[in-house]
Parts: sequence; C-alpha cells; structure tokens
Amino acid sequence: MALSDFKSRLIADCGISMGDEGKGRLISEVVEELRSSTGEANPVDVVIKINGGANSGHTAGGLKLNLLPAGVVDQSVTHLAIGTGVVADPRKFLWELKPVDAKGYRVTERLAIDERTMVSDLTHRLLDLAWETYRVNVINEEPRGSTGRGITPSYQDEVGQFQIFYCDFLYEKEAYAEKLSQKADRACRIIQHVCRVTEDQWNGLFETLTQAETRANAESTEAGLFSASDFDFTRFKGDAPFTLNINELVDVYWDAGQQLRDRIGDVRNIVRDAENAGKYVIGEYGQAYWLDKRQGFSPNVSASHTYAPEFFNSACVPVQPLHVFGVAKAYDTKVGTHVFLTQVDEPHPLFDRLKKLEFGTSTGRQRMVGWYDAVEKADTLRYGGFDDLMINKIDALGQGDGWEGNLKICVAYEDASGKRYYSVPRNDALRKTLSPIYQEYAGWTEDISHARSFAELPTEAKAYVAGMVRSVIDAAFHGEECPDELPNLRYLGVGPMPAQIIKDIPETRELLVFDRPV
Repeated sequence: MALSDFKSRLIADCGISMGDEGKGRLISEVVEELRSSTGEANPVDVVIKINGGANSGHTAGGLKLNLLPAGVVDQSVTHLAIGTGVVADPRKFLWELKPVDAKGYRVTERLAIDERTMVSDLTHRLLDLAWETYRVNVINEEPRGSTGRGITPSYQDEVGQFQIFYCDFLYEKEAYAEKLSQKADRACRIIQHVCRVTEDQWNGLFETLTQAETRANAESTEAGLFSASDFDFTRFKGDAPFTLNINELVDVYWDAGQQLRDRIGDVRNIVRDAENAGKYVIGEYGQAYWLDKRQGFSPNVSASHTYAPEFFNSACVPVQPLHVFGVAKAYDTKVGTHVFLTQVDEPHPLFDRLKKLEFGTSTGRQRMVGWYDAVEKADTLRYGGFDDLMINKIDALGQGDGWEGNLKICVAYEDASGKRYYSVPRNDALRKTLSPIYQEYAGWTEDISHARSFAELPTEAKAYVAGMVRSVIDAAFHGEECPDELPNLRYLGVGPMPAQIIKDIPETRELLVFDRPV
C-alpha cells in the first residue's frame, strides 16, 4: 500500500528528540517528492524558519546554516522566509548570506524577513555569556552549555516587552538608536550587578565572542568575503568597565539592518499568497520537541516553542490542517547537562565511533551519545502528534571497527520498585531516578550506505527499523487501542549525502511484520 499524500499544503519539519536529528535534509526530500508527484517545477513556494535563531544549526547540501532555512539549497523555492517566532542578529544574516550567495544559491534575493521578527544583537550575546558565568560562579550550577548566540535573552526582551523589530530598520535611525541605547544600559547593569561578572570576566566576554565568530567564519575570511575586523567584538567595549561604545554599536547594527532593508516585509501575505496559489509551504523548526520551553526540562531547553503549533503563530496563519514530519536519528544524542537515561559513556567500540560523528553544527561541542529512546519519541507522538517519520544515520550502526554486539532500543523506564513507565514523567526529580528497559536487536555486518530500497537492507537492519517504529507506537498508545491511522516511516537516511535516502519503506502495519527482536 502506497504512503498517503500530504494531508495539507502546510508541512512542518519537526525534531522529536533533543535536536540534531538531521531536519535540514528533509526539506530537499519533500521538495523533490512534491516536484515528482505534482509535475510542477516549483511546487514549494515558501520555506519558512519558524522559531529559534542562530543557535539552531542545520547542514544542507554541504552548507552549515544557522539563521537561514535549509531550503536555500533548492533554488526552485521562491521565498526563504523568517517568521515572527524567530530572533535574528542582522550581522549574522550577512555573515551567512554572502558565503552562500558566493556559491551561487541566490539566497539574498529570495530572503523575506517578517517586519515583526525580533532583532537580536550584541547585548543579548553578552547577557547569554554573563548568565552562564552566573550559573557557574555564583550559584554553583553545572554550565548549561549555552551557544552564546543570545537567544534566551532575546526572548526575555519579548516577554519583558522591550522588543526591537526588523520594521524598526525601516524608520528613523534616531528612534532605533534610543531603543538600542536603553537596551545596552539595562544589559550592562544586569551583567555587573545581577550576574556579578568581574571586570576581567567582562573583558573576557568580548574575547570569547571574537574567538568564536573568527573561528566560525574563517572560511569566508580566507575567501575575502570579510575582514578579520568584522568579527572583532572588542570595538564595542566602552572606555570604562561595564559600558559599551554606544555610537559604534548603533552604527554597526543600523548599517547591517539597512543592508537587509529590501528583504524586510510582511511574510503573512507571502504565505497567504502561496496558499491561494495552491503551492506548498514548509515550516522549518530549530531544536526539537524536548527542547520546547514549556514541554522540556529547564534549564536544558530553548527559549522558544519548538513544535508544530508554533507554525500558526510564526507564519501568522489561521489554525488549519498541518502535515507534520517527526525527524529522529537511529540512536540518540544530547548536548549540555540533560538527563540522558540511555547514554553510553563508558568505553564502547560503537559509541567511540559515533562520538567521532557527533558534534554540534552551531557550537562544535561534542554530543553525548546513547541508545534509541522510544519513550521520548512516543510522548512526542502522543502529545505533539506527527503524520510521517524520517529516521537518519542508521548506516552508522553497522558492525565493524571492533563492534559486533546487539543493538538496543529503550522501550520503557523502570523505577527501583520495578514499576514501569511508558511515558516520560513530567517531574524531573522522578525522571532522574529511572532506568531504561531495553529490547535488543541483532546487528549487521553489511555496509548499508549503498542501499536505495528497503529490499536491499539486510534482514537485521529491516528488523531494527521495524523495531524503532513499533516501540514508539507501543509506548505512545500503551494501555489503549491504537488508532486506525498511524504515522509512516517515509524516509530512511543511510548516509549524509542527498542520494542516501530510502523512500520505499512499507506502510507501517506492513513494516511491523519485519520486527524481530533477539
């Protein structure tokens, strides 16, 4: 039985774990499938970034992107939109736009930044680092693992009603300068008196940002697109400690905003026009369900809403049917101080290999690695909902390099008394006391990165694929009857390249026949 068509022309690309699932590669697969099924050269009119900011890294077509949607790689997409749920540094836009334009992707001319997208700037980045210093040095917490991109402080301005919007770049510089000056004064006072940053630490904030952006933009600097001074943050320091050079700050950010002026407009109408024309709109999300500020576990959450319903707020469209993709990996990773019940942290040949693959796109930080946790993904299905699945990196689990054991899937949790949990406890103190219950699957020796159809996979890999899907469904609907319509595994990634995708996976009930645990 063939997979059903998309139930809506609005499609959401969502992570169902803790981020880093490979959501960026989904965009091209959906565009290509729609191009084939509709016969249209450009069936997708808009790819819109829904939430987050420069903290959400995507890799697409070999490009490492933060602010820009992964839809940049497909030039048939007319509009690359930035929704109102995003916080965006205008300088970061330019640092990404120039390199991808230089590679021929025509991104600037397709970019559309909503007027009500919030501006993130230096003050937010300083606060981000200062709050991390406060956590470690004042209240003796573990470092949260912030990206230093200023995302949480930017959203705090939204809650505190101190926003600067991109539409501010369309009016008078004096009004913008007043808002930014007030913001800078508040930030400096908070850093000094609340975060209790020392003078040496204050100076270190600018050095940290300079080193981070110099490193991140080294390739563009070598190509002559930027000079080293573009990434020198020390020029924004004031003459006295805990002050900023306001004139320099205003001039630099105003100039960046003016370079984007022609790309600022009303994204609501772009999305509406696409719908009226019968075109598709893909919403691209940063982070994932368990990093949602309301559903996840503080402090290891993002400051935005990271799951499907945010589509309607960020794109400013009425609530209507939405086709949701849940994207995961064939094993799990996390970054920061998360509770990671399925983590494998002792020396292990498979996980030693996986760790060589797992570094954050935005930060370069080493990710923690563990077995596939079906319980987390089941809660995403039960309470968040998704219509189709994409699972990536199953090719990384093949035997070799000293690895010959069984694979494991976490199908439930258990407490000290033997009580089992098929859902993630909402109380983090309870969650920390639980242990994973595993179902084991035989491994395989074949290199499956060359497989292009489900039939080409070895029996053991087919069983593991079926087991990943079954375990999510069983936990999501534990104790109740399964619904008639279940999500299908639409795409299976067997390597990082665009061609390394299997698309002919059987419909879910047929797929589950292949489930063969040890």
